[in-house]
Amino acid sequence: MLAVISPSKTQDFNPSDVTTFTQTRQMKQSQTLIDILKDKTQDEISSLMSISEKLSALNFERFQTFQTPLTLVNAKQALFAFKGDVYSGIDAPSLDAQDLKFAQASVRLLSGLYGVIRPLDLIAPYRLEMGTRLANDKGKNLYEFWGDDISQVLNEDESEVIINLASNEYFKGIDKQALNAKIINIVFKEFKNNAYKVIGIYAKRARGLMVRYMIDNRLENPESLKAFDVEGYGFNPSMSDESTWVFTRKQ
Repeated sequence: MLAVISPSKTQDFNPSDVTTFTQTRQMKQSQTLIDILKDKTQDEISSLMSISEKLSALNFERFQTFQTPLTLVNAKQALFAFKGDVYSGIDAPSLDAQDLKFAQASVRLLSGLYGVIRPLDLIAPYRLEMGTRLANDKGKNLYEFWGDDISQVLNEDESEVIINLASNEYFKGIDKQALNAKIINIVFKEFKNNAYKVIGIYAKRARGLMVRYMIDNRLENPESLKAFDVEGYGFNPSMSDESTWVFTRKQ
């Protein structure tokens, strides 16, 4: 069982106390994208990513200075570098060495720049969302660039089940036809105004909480996820089917 999550635009590259690291498995593709981005002006980056002058200046500089190999000097383990609602739910700094060993085998992050990331894979600071329409030799956007490459790397991990805790933007980066694993989509809903609905900020945190629940309890069987009861959530069988599991909570 592999849990798949999205990255975060918010990142923290202050040094971590964790010294164990691995390298991403699709650096060749990452370097191809970096080379394309290095040819962009700051204004082109601003337009491409719809970001402010300040952010475009920052990311222009990041692309220009990107260099390999990635080390603990110029990069950081992904699970500790990403911040935001999903990652606050995971709370990586409180994981011990055995927790991280389990996470490394059971959790995958999807990235527009790096493809498939393991928790301890090093990443350099970057911004490149999966939905970015970056023209490349394979097509007009990153979905066409990655093709079935992301699925092939996930297949290498030999998991029979993928637990989809990623956003639609990122999970779309997986070529489902090329994927060997069964997919279970997880949905979190809040009861508000007499109806259950997905509320983004809560759903993001809940995804992280479920990843943490998997890690803490060393879960390897998808059925065991149905016992997830953190912060008031519970499995809702009447709203679920075989491929989509819905967890609800009343505020």
